[in-house]
Amino acid sequence: MMTLELLRLINLLLLKPTISKNLKITGGTTEHEMVVGMEFLDANACRRAIKNAAIALRFELQTIKSDKTRFTAKCIGEGCPWRIHCAKLPGAPTFTVRTIHGSHTCGGVSHLGHQQASVQWVADVVAEKLKQNPHFKPKEILEEIYRVHGISLSYKQAWRGKERIMATLRGSFEEEYRLLPQYCDEIRRTNPGSVAVVHANPIDGTFQHLFISFQASITGFVNACRPLIALDKTSLQSKYPGTFLLAAGFDGDGAVFPLAFAIVNEESDSNWHMFLSELRKILEVNSENMPRLTILSSMERFITDGLEANFPTACHGICVHHLAERFQKEFQSSILVILLWEAAHSLTVLEFKSKMKKIEQISPEASLWIQNFSPALWASSYSEGTRFGQLTANVITESLSNWIQDTSGLPIIQMMECIHRHLMNMFKERRETSAHWSDVLVPSAERQMVAAVEKSRVHRVYRANEAEFEVMTHEGSVVVNIENRSCLCRRWEIYGFPCSHAVGALMSCKENVYSYTESCFTVESYRRTYAETVEPVSDEVQWKGNDSERDGEDIIRTPKVMKGAPRKRRVRAEDRGRVKRAVRCGRCSQPGHFRTTCTAPIVLLKCERLCL
Repeated sequence: MMTLELLRLINLLLLKPTISKNLKITGGTTEHEMVVGMEFLDANACRRAIKNAAIALRFELQTIKSDKTRFTAKCIGEGCPWRIHCAKLPGAPTFTVRTIHGSHTCGGVSHLGHQQASVQWVADVVAEKLKQNPHFKPKEILEEIYRVHGISLSYKQAWRGKERIMATLRGSFEEEYRLLPQYCDEIRRTNPGSVAVVHANPIDGTFQHLFISFQASITGFVNACRPLIALDKTSLQSKYPGTFLLAAGFDGDGAVFPLAFAIVNEESDSNWHMFLSELRKILEVNSENMPRLTILSSMERFITDGLEANFPTACHGICVHHLAERFQKEFQSSILVILLWEAAHSLTVLEFKSKMKKIEQISPEASLWIQNFSPALWASSYSEGTRFGQLTANVITESLSNWIQDTSGLPIIQMMECIHRHLMNMFKERRETSAHWSDVLVPSAERQMVAAVEKSRVHRVYRANEAEFEVMTHEGSVVVNIENRSCLCRRWEIYGFPCSHAVGALMSCKENVYSYTESCFTVESYRRTYAETVEPVSDEVQWKGNDSERDGEDIIRTPKVMKGAPRKRRVRAEDRGRVKRAVRCGRCSQPGHFRTTCTAPIVLLKCERLCL
């Protein structure tokens, strides 16, 4: 049975065009032709045209002479007489084809590669594709080149070709680190009240931390969002890898509301402390208007230390997603993980204890493990802060994943500008969308309110006093206190708007159910959230000139690239204790070194062979 490579090779040979003295190939809209007298703008254009013709006609070239005034090449095929000579015209950079000798007799290339398909050629071929789609992958480049040109290249060639073009498209990484102070100045100038600061290592001036929070985000969060912040992070893959730190709130409709971003050279105690310190500063200015905060995070050590130092009065909670991942890794049981999530979402302490008892029955070890984490950190029924049912922090990176994906591999200013543009569009789109809403509550809350009203119609309500009611349902009776905004089912306290029991009690005394809903769920608050505009910064050309006015001490240098741990060679059990074979040189026959590192004189070796 023929292999795939052999079939491809036969295909190419069957489709190979006839090669003549005047090189010409026509396929679709592409035409390559070399004739005596043809002119090119310069030497590079001449070489490039001949190389493209050779690739299109499937023969390989060997350069005989190439300098500022001449270019001579011949076909590499054995015995093939074809040869081309080009020269520079006097007094001009123009090159012209002077002579083309002979016709091809070699039959062309008989393999799938091509000597002239260099990294630069790959870069030239895919340049337009990469301009349209910077995420065009090396694997896709290989497939495109094989489909169009019939050439099979290595992954490394495709990757290097892409990197060469991307370097010209995205500019210098090093230059953008140097321009970070000016970029921060420009953000503060175009968006007054915004915070944009960059920190460098005080010892060597290398980049350490960039923190940005726009005034529109700060105002929207403080005045209208839920008093809940989620913290998360994600790794950045680039020439200078780093970590992206995020702090976000949640608007009245439950969507993620970006509050602050940071790019740090590495995830560490100092960088998290710096990030949380800047976050505390922007919220302290408006602390009078804000209720007690609840902050969700993975609760890793360097995060908890920073939270305790900067937000000692806030309620801290652990992201249940991170907790469940650790739980799954420890016990490898999907049933236990499901029970853990059910316990986290339980509205009452009784229901929570029921789920925990099931975990204990299946695995006492798992029950002991989860008891190391206080229920107040992760369970709705024990939560001390206002979470509105939000138990996870990783949702912010999942929600903003397309933002982060678009920045992959870009220099740092372009990375932040990509996120900046996404933020501008998000504010604009949500502001325009909410302009058409006519209900009192945002759509998600309005749907739940309508469902609660419908469900309350079958409840029987008995009033005990001005504030307390007993509500009878088919599941039993519950007590509702409209003054404390509480219900025995605890849904009202946890989610922030009346449950069906509370709705029944409120409607029985002709109270407006909407007035007993948290203000952050109203359309009015939602519009205040996105009322301000995130303004664009001016073109880089207009503000990068300020670089000359800064002292050398302000220049930010590129961060140190953290190298991974050295790879360890695994020793198989059967090789332990085995005596190693002595190494002997293939040139001088002496032990202890190889041919490539041999230092014996070559002349002496030749003489010795002649004597032998």
